[in-house]
Amino acid sequence: MTQPLAGIRVADFSHVMAGPYASHLLSLMGAEVIKIESRAGDNFRSYGADPSGEGLSAAFIAANAGKKSIALDLKNSEDQAIARGIIERSDVLLENFRPGVIARLGFAYETVRAYNPQIIFCSVSGYGQDGPYRDWPAIDNIVQATSGMMMLSGDEGDPPMRVGFPIVDTLTGQTAAIAILSALLRRANGGGGGYIDVSMLDASLAFMTSALTPYLATGTPMRRMGNTGYSGLPTASLFTAGDGRQISLGVVQPRQFATLARELSREDWLDDPRYATPEAQRANFNALHAELAAEFAKRDAADWERSMSAQGIPCGMVRRVDEASDLASAEAMLELDLSNGTDGARLTIPGPGFRMRPVAATSGAVPPRLDEHREEILEWLARGD
Repeated sequence: MTQPLAGIRVADFSHVMAGPYASHLLSLMGAEVIKIESRAGDNFRSYGADPSGEGLSAAFIAANAGKKSIALDLKNSEDQAIARGIIERSDVLLENFRPGVIARLGFAYETVRAYNPQIIFCSVSGYGQDGPYRDWPAIDNIVQATSGMMMLSGDEGDPPMRVGFPIVDTLTGQTAAIAILSALLRRANGGGGGYIDVSMLDASLAFMTSALTPYLATGTPMRRMGNTGYSGLPTASLFTAGDGRQISLGVVQPRQFATLARELSREDWLDDPRYATPEAQRANFNALHAELAAEFAKRDAADWERSMSAQGIPCGMVRRVDEASDLASAEAMLELDLSNGTDGARLTIPGPGFRMRPVAATSGAVPPRLDEHREEILEWLARGD
C-alpha cells in the first residue's frame, strides 16, 4: 500500500536532533529524505555509543533511519550546484543552521523560491529567524532553561530540574513535521509553496500550554508539584509499595475515588467530609496522602498495578526505560539491520508513535553511512528526473 508521503522528497540540511527528527518522522511516513551533510558529517554520528563503529551512533540512528546521505562542502561552487540540483527536485527544504547562515551559503528562501516556487522551506532555530534573540545559540538544555521548563518539575524550593532526555529537540522536530505536513496540504489545495519558521522556544511554550495558559489567564504562575499530577490531588501522586518500588496513582474523578476506596476497603473515606470533594481533598492533601501511603505499603508494586488497572483505576508502576520498552507493542518498534549482509548488528528503534491502517510506518530501513548515496544521487541528477 502507498504510504501517506510517498512521492514527497525532502532536501534535509539539518543536523544533530531537532531538524533530523522532523525529517525522520516524514521519512517514516514514506517521504524520501536526502540528508546533505558536511564533509565531516553530522556531529551526532559520533555522539555516544556506536554499535557499528562506522559513524552510526545510537543517537544518530534514532533520527536518521531510512535517509540517503551525500556529503557536500556548501562553500564550494561545484558542491553548491549539486545542492541546488537536489533542491530543484525537492518538495521540502529543511535546515537548522543559525539564522542567516543558509542565506550566506546561497540558499535563502527568496533565492530558492525563484527556481522552485512550490518549495516548502522550513527553518528551525533556537529563538526564531528575527527578533532580539535570533543570534543566541541554543541547544536542548539551554531552551529547557530559558523556556521555564526547568522550573516546572520538582517541588517548590527545589533547584531547577532538567527533563531527563532532549525533550525540546524532539518536540521541536515534531512541531516542524506538523508544520511541514500542513504546508504540503495547503500546497496540494492550490496554495503554493511557503516558508516556515520554527523556534525551539516557541515550540516549547506551545507544548507547555497546560502550564503557561493558566498563568496567562490568571497572572499567577503554576506552582511546582513534584510527582503529583496536574490535578493537584493527593490521589494523583507517587507512593512506595511494600517491595520498595514506586507506583503512580492517577485518580482524578469522584467515581474513580469511590472505586479506589472500595478496592482498598476504605469506604470510610466516602463518608469523611475531608475527602468529600476534590477541593476538600486538595485542602487536606497531607492527611489523605498519608493514609494512601499506608495502604500502598501493604502490597508489592506489580500487584497494585495489576489489581488497580483491572478495576479501571489509573495506576502504573514506575519503570526504567529498559523496563518500559518491554511494554511496547510489536508495531511500536522498528527493527533495523545494520549488518550489510553479515551476521548480527541488528537494532530496534521506536516508530512514529502511532499506528495507521492500512499502511504502517516504514520498517527495516537502515540509517545511511556518511556520503553513502553520492553516486546514486549524482546519477539521478544527471538523468534530470
